[in-house]
Amino acid sequence: MKVGLVVPQFGKQATKENLLKFLKLAENEKFESLWVFDRMLCPVDPLQPYPNTPDQKTWPEFFQNVMDPLTTLSFMAANTTTPLLGTCIIDMVFHNPVSLAKQFTTIDVLSEGRVLCGLGIGWSEDEYKTANIPFEKRGARANEILQVMKKTWTDEIVEFNGNFYQVPKSIVGPKPIQKPHPKILLGGFAPQTFQRMNNYGNGYIGVMAGPFEFFQSMAQSYHQTVEKSTRSANEFEFSALGFPYLLEKHNEDNRMALCGTMDDIKEDLSRAKELGVDRIIFGVNLDEHFDVEKSFELFNEFRQSCR
Repeated sequence: MKVGLVVPQFGKQATKENLLKFLKLAENEKFESLWVFDRMLCPVDPLQPYPNTPDQKTWPEFFQNVMDPLTTLSFMAANTTTPLLGTCIIDMVFHNPVSLAKQFTTIDVLSEGRVLCGLGIGWSEDEYKTANIPFEKRGARANEILQVMKKTWTDEIVEFNGNFYQVPKSIVGPKPIQKPHPKILLGGFAPQTFQRMNNYGNGYIGVMAGPFEFFQSMAQSYHQTVEKSTRSANEFEFSALGFPYLLEKHNEDNRMALCGTMDDIKEDLSRAKELGVDRIIFGVNLDEHFDVEKSFELFNEFRQSCR
């Protein structure tokens, strides 16, 4: 499996100093890719509960401080030369599709063809309300966004007339370095996500959260979609995002994926590899004890199980 890392763009430890140190170490250690994620806000009184939190009401504290993903990705492009640079994920429905395509194109040009376009539709009604986008029909809206983005990237004359978006005949440049366009990786849990991947994308980003069996069911849906597709299996790739949490003792009861002893985590990584995961993306746990160098000691040990 290829190994990527989520950079420290969130939480109290999201500083320029930490980010630069992280980028330098990741490139020196030859990690395949570097990733950012999206969080518009952290509601004080959320409309929806956040899973796996003590009271199902309070969102994780690190959501209170999140650097803008695409701005951060541009900074990363300027301070690295080899790793791929991706989003895991951007909530595409909060963006104008032509503008979003141009942002990814710009990063692709500035990074000399290293960008990966991870997209989702989000789930927070608070964020939808803030973005002034209806929560209803979000899937249909996302389908149009993907069509417009691909046209923006590939068509000499861009034109689109949909139910949600209209683009008059226009020339939109520059075009991405990657041809025909940067890879589109879709994230989500609903069955429609996999159909959207088949229709418009190049792969899936799953999340290793909750019991491992939950991730296993997502892997099954991914493979079933690829097997039924009229496209070649080589046109798709399967990435998995996880936040390893190391414990001193093994806990068999209701153990979460990538949570446990070093042996537990390595076992989960081996199982992910058996499930056909092409890329594992390790997230960092940014608490008050976060240290860039110590994080890479763990990343390198985890990476041994991914070879």
